[in-house]
Amino acid sequence: MGRPKLNNSTSTITLISRRCTRRLGTRMWRRGANLEGDTANFIETEQLLEYDGFKSSFLQVRGSIPLLWEQIVDLSYKPRLSIIEHEDTPMVVKHHFYDLMQRYGSTIAVDLTDKHGNEGQLSLAYATEMENLADVRYVSFDFHQRCGGSNFDSLKLLYDEIADDFEKQGYFLQTTEGELVEEQKGIIRSNCIDCLDRTNVTQSYLARISLNQQLQRMCAVASSEYICTFTEDDDLEIFRNLWVNQGDEISLEYSGTNALKGDIVRYGKQTFSGLIKDGISALSRYYLNNFQDGIRQDAIDLISGNYTVSGNSPSPFQLNKFESRTLFPVASVLLIGSLTVTSITLNRGGQGVISSVICAGATAGMMALVKANICSRPRLCGLL
Repeated sequence: MGRPKLNNSTSTITLISRRCTRRLGTRMWRRGANLEGDTANFIETEQLLEYDGFKSSFLQVRGSIPLLWEQIVDLSYKPRLSIIEHEDTPMVVKHHFYDLMQRYGSTIAVDLTDKHGNEGQLSLAYATEMENLADVRYVSFDFHQRCGGSNFDSLKLLYDEIADDFEKQGYFLQTTEGELVEEQKGIIRSNCIDCLDRTNVTQSYLARISLNQQLQRMCAVASSEYICTFTEDDDLEIFRNLWVNQGDEISLEYSGTNALKGDIVRYGKQTFSGLIKDGISALSRYYLNNFQDGIRQDAIDLISGNYTVSGNSPSPFQLNKFESRTLFPVASVLLIGSLTVTSITLNRGGQGVISSVICAGATAGMMALVKANICSRPRLCGLL
């Protein structure tokens, strides 16, 4: 909550984010949707404004791409995205968006993913499914390509594309006498891969535009004035901090670290200190994804009731004797030993070639074993 001053009158801005409990989990172990159409990291964010007796609000939602897909950790920095082929995929997508339309009205799906590589394949599959939903507008906006080189003013291109529908959806507005004069008639659903960093930048940008429209309607600013651009005005510092802090909280629950690109929300540009913080957070995410999130996922499934303990069944933790904590030192010793023997036999030449091939094969096999077993993986519930 923040209290900036506008025209010497104190206003109150509040951000409330409500996390859906139907598909709770950690970043890598809860991706996409389940068979009922519930998506991972689905969050409804409401921006509330109180000014001079007026009350208004603006809603947005975010959520993982509503397909059946996974991204299994394997010590890679970016594990490969895999789309799960399932005959019920079209119905999953329909269930998800029909639920949104029933609750919020008209829906615009803004897809911020890359259009090349694994992300591109997932984005293409998403776009293909959306062609079957005539009632939902799908907008593809390659955030990294369009806003590359810190050119984040390019988000205006996205707004220009959806401006007409954005204004038709509107916002909630109540007068000082309690009269309802505006009601939000639809929702913008934003997503990237994680629905964290790119999504938070985009949502904060759209929220500023809506805030400006609300203040103009309240006569707090003139129709020719715009406060929703990236500026250094002290009156907007609270607004920017609210969105930065909110992005960090959402990211902490899903990935275990603060959000990336927070300085873009705060300053409208990438800063050197921001790059350093993002680098540290990215490394932390890598460690947590590979060595901690499996345990966290089990804890979430247990606490949320997604997994029910049965006294008649053996503990899932007894089914696999490999533990990343115990395997790591052993695997490190074996790998170093295999590499050492391989290098020694190679230096001998001649008769050492066969030995080198054998040692290299053993090293490769050991690396594959480590890659398949060393990562922390959930044991209580499946991916879907």
